[in-house]
Amino acid sequence: MPFRIHTTLASCLVLFLALPAATSRAAPPPPDTLDARLLACTGCHGDQGRATADGYYPRIAGKPAGYLANQLINFRDGRRTVPSMTWMVEHLSDDYLREIAAHFASRHPPYPAPPPPSVTPEVLERGRRLVVAGDPSRELPACTACHGDALLGAQPAVPGLLGLPRDYLNAQFGAWLNGTRRAMAPDCMATIAKRLPAADIAAVTAWLAAQPVPAAARPAAALPARLPLDCGGLGR
Repeated sequence: MPFRIHTTLASCLVLFLALPAATSRAAPPPPDTLDARLLACTGCHGDQGRATADGYYPRIAGKPAGYLANQLINFRDGRRTVPSMTWMVEHLSDDYLREIAAHFASRHPPYPAPPPPSVTPEVLERGRRLVVAGDPSRELPACTACHGDALLGAQPAVPGLLGLPRDYLNAQFGAWLNGTRRAMAPDCMATIAKRLPAADIAAVTAWLAAQPVPAAARPAAALPARLPLDCGGLGR
């Protein structure tokens, strides 16, 4: 009897150890689709690229494809310094980066409502004036002069400014100021950032982050007829 028990237990053990291998052989391989490959992006940028609630990762869904492609190439080539992004794209070709950009540019999930502003009405009004009118005395163009009257960006490569977290916007101004974010020369945003004192940056980002985004928000079909500064990488 003990021999039979031991034999039965041994047979069960062999079957148990064989189960994972059998299950593994039966499981179908994951789909080799762009959606499946880009799940790595949505871990930080949210489902479909809609952004998450942490405030430091931007929405990439619906941005102009040329803008997204430029940023991916900048990460790969060292003009923007974010180690996790460089690690993701450092071995990818221009064509594949443009394919990724087109994928997220075609996504248009709804925007969440903006959080209530945490600054005074006076600060918000200062931010609004700088966004819509600039400050000619300091050669500061209005944000709307490049990003469009609706601040939703323009094809092929100007991003929208609405629907972005204030923390992210502040971080980008800081990156332009310290040189960890650069664009193809001439880098117009670096020029603008250097003309803005910290209080003005805080006012601009507070106002932008407080604005709701229309349900059918889309970038304009073309750049403004004349830009106030020369900007590299805009496809002209």
